[in-house]
Formats: sequence, C-alpha cells, structure tokens
Amino acid sequence: MPDTTRDVIAHDVKDLGLAGRGVLRIEWAEREMPVLRSIRERFARDHPLEGVRVGACLHVTTETANLMRTLKAGGAEIALCASNPLSTQDDVAAALVTEYGVPTFAIKGEDRDTYYAHMQAVIDTRPQITMDDGADVVGLLHSDRTDAAGDVIGGTEETTTGVIRLKSLEACGELKYPIVAVNEALTKHLFDNRYGTGQSTLDGIIRATNLLLAGKVVVIGGYGWCGRGVAMRAKGHGADVVVLEVDPLRALEAVMDGFRVMPVAEAARIGHVFVTATGDIHVLRPEHFAVMKDGAIMANTGHFDVEIDIPALAEMAVSRRQIRDFVEEFVMEDGRRLHLLAEGRLVNLAAAEGHPASVMDMSFANQALCAEYMVKNAATLQKKVYDVPDDIDREIARLKLAALGANIDTLTAEQERYLASWDIGT
Repeated sequence: MPDTTRDVIAHDVKDLGLAGRGVLRIEWAEREMPVLRSIRERFARDHPLEGVRVGACLHVTTETANLMRTLKAGGAEIALCASNPLSTQDDVAAALVTEYGVPTFAIKGEDRDTYYAHMQAVIDTRPQITMDDGADVVGLLHSDRTDAAGDVIGGTEETTTGVIRLKSLEACGELKYPIVAVNEALTKHLFDNRYGTGQSTLDGIIRATNLLLAGKVVVIGGYGWCGRGVAMRAKGHGADVVVLEVDPLRALEAVMDGFRVMPVAEAARIGHVFVTATGDIHVLRPEHFAVMKDGAIMANTGHFDVEIDIPALAEMAVSRRQIRDFVEEFVMEDGRRLHLLAEGRLVNLAAAEGHPASVMDMSFANQALCAEYMVKNAATLQKKVYDVPDDIDREIARLKLAALGANIDTLTAEQERYLASWDIGT
C-alpha cells in the first residue's frame, strides 16, 4: 500500500497531481513482479538496509517504483533520478514523491542541464550505495563530485554500457569502490536483455510509426543479447532481418540462427528499418545516410544516444520537422526522407513503456539482493567490478520458477556420484 506520509520531501517532477494515476500503474506492474514482492516482504521483516543511503540513477518507470518500495521496506534512505532524459514516466515520478515518500528528480523530456542537476541532487544526499543504469552517477563521483565519493561503500550497475565504462575505470586503477555488475547476472541479461529488449524495442517502434514490419528489411546493429532479442522478435513479425557485427563468433551465430549478415555499408542500401544495439558510437554515419532508401527509419535501443551520428544527419539535411510523436523527418538534398525515432535515445523507453514488468522482476530482484550483499560484504571487497554471486542468481531463478508454477527435478544420489567421479567409464 502507498505510504500515508504526506510530508513534503525534496523533489523535482512534472506534476504532483499525476500521482493517482501513477499509483494505479505501479500496482498493476507489481502483479507481474512476484520475486521482487517476496523480497520486499522479507526486507520489511529483517530491515537489511536499515539507515543505508542509496542513490539511484535508473529509468523512472512503474517497475523501478516497485524496486524503490522494496529498498525502502528494507530500511534504506533513497534518492532517485532518471538515467535518461526521455525515459521518465511522469505519473510514476509524482507517485513516488507523494505516495511512497521517495525523493525523486525526474521529468520526461528534461534538457541536459536539468538531467545533470538531478544527478547532482542525488549525489548531494551523500549516498553510501549507488545504483546506476549507465554509470552516469559513478562518472560524476569519479570526476566533478569526488567530494562525495568517500561516503560510498559500493554500488550496482544495470547495463552493458555501464559495465563497459566501469571495467575501463577498473583497468586504469581508478575505480573508487566495489561495484556489482548486475547486468552480468544470467537472470538479468539472458532475460531482460533478450526478451525484454526484443519485445519493448519493437513496441516502441510500432507505437511511434504504426509500421507493418512484415516484409520489411530490418537491419540490427549488434548481435549481443539485446540484438538477439530484437532479431528474434522482428523475425516473428515477418521481417527480413539483417545483422551487423564485428565479432566473427556472434556473426556466425546470427547466420546459424537464419539471419543475413553483412557490413553496414551494404545493409544501408537495402534496409527499411535500422535498430542499433551495440553500445558503441556512430554505428550509422554520413556515408550510410547518403545511400539509405527514401523513408528509412532509424531507432536506437542502446543506452546512450551516440550510436546514430545525429549531428551529421542534421548537417546533411536541408530541412527537418517533427512529423509524429517521437518521429523526426530529415530531408536530404536529393529529396530522400530519413526518419529518426525518439531523438536517437532508447526507443523502448522513450516511445513506449520499457520492458514488461515480468522480466524486470528478475533484474530488479538482482538489484535489491545485490544492495543487501554489498552492505554485508563491502568491507572485504576490493575496488573492482564483481559479477553477481551465483547463489543470488540461482535463488532468483528458483523464485521465478515457483511464481510461474514450474517445477524442476533434483539429482539422485547415484547421479551426483556419477557426475563427481572420474573412474566410471562406459
């Protein structure tokens, strides 16, 4: 139930009057999050995060709201800001402030200055645990806000992109505190990245464009878990899927999965829809814009808005206009019209609602349990990036299976002996 406290708390949201609608949507999402709910019930009894200050920089969605409720039930003092300027659900942000007592700094469509001011507001609470989705707060604590880094005992990171940044910090010997890479949990990237990104990315594209994907050539940049998910779902819609890759093993897997693989220079000429999912910069560049078909659509589902070279696209265009919500049209000198979705930001969160709650149930269960793990173990952990402990990963899978009504077998004593032996032959 919502917190009945109505004391004014620190916040910067669009409209507190939206809170009622936000509560209903948060409660709806909770129905699909049984694992997180069971953790919240235990946290409410045991208070494993009692008095711990948590600074969270995450997409402010209904699912995130249920994670915040879980952390608060565990005794944490929370401050939350958005990890993307377009991903905030304003009614959820309002509900977090007025109904659940969570200081929240997030407005859908906020400009760059506001985005960073909101992160500064979270850091001003002097968090002891950071919870990042893209490592932006970690980045500030390692640059402009080193004054607050000394209070931090550990953190968690949700995304592939963020983990790349953190491992770079670790490799340079500059990481200031231990961080658990939640993204590396099997119960996160095998499900969230693949099934969540696959469904929600196409949801965002279809909501923004009302496009029929059947018969279209859909070009997907990257065949990691996110790219796999998008390819699988696009194929299910009847699309002709082309994959772009630089890794020969992933490219081979894409071929074996039934997709065409080719360089971006070739794919640019034939694609109708382009989706970037690499975590790298400038996957689509001027030389590709120059040969794309009239009406081509470009979307990004990687964390940052750098995978499509938007400044170059704008420079090449003779005119540009907003033609639909989340659809901007760029007219090239030869009259071709290229369309960019959601300003090149995460299309699934900007133009739709992000991942379904059922898959975020596991991802955020990892966040909650890893926060508990960090509090218990921070004193003995080194300043490194750690994988999620295997026992946490397996416990979440067990809880999810139970919630889905699925049962698994256990090994017999004879089977265990056989697997542990070396001398039992044919």
